[in-house]
Amino acid sequence: MKECNQCGKCCIKYGAADLSITSEEIDMWELFSPHIYEYVRDGKAWFDPNTGKQFSLCPFLETEPSIPNEPVKYTCSIYHDRPEDCRHYPTSISEMVRDECEMIEAIDIENPKKAQIKLDILMIDSRPPYGDV
Repeated sequence: MKECNQCGKCCIKYGAADLSITSEEIDMWELFSPHIYEYVRDGKAWFDPNTGKQFSLCPFLETEPSIPNEPVKYTCSIYHDRPEDCRHYPTSISEMVRDECEMIEAIDIENPKKAQIKLDILMIDSRPPYGDV
């Protein structure tokens, strides 16, 4: 399994209207991160604070300055305060294959149990192991 190359596929696919946020996250943002909270409406993410329209992409997804002939790299401007759904991704090798995650390698597909162990170790600071999710 490769290190994350910041391709942004996960954020682009899951970071908007279908993103699940908890009431606890919303409460924390309201108290400590009003710049995030202003993008929440009726317990859902991400809405334009001025128009009230829901964004098709996460408003906190940013691109790094591009280097000629290099792929675009994405970053999260609320990385340390991002929703739990974002923290938990990816959870499984099958999910990574389905989403065409660029971290996955052929050897991971050939031995998904071993790859899952590697993934769980890699994600240890973000989520419980896959079987515990």
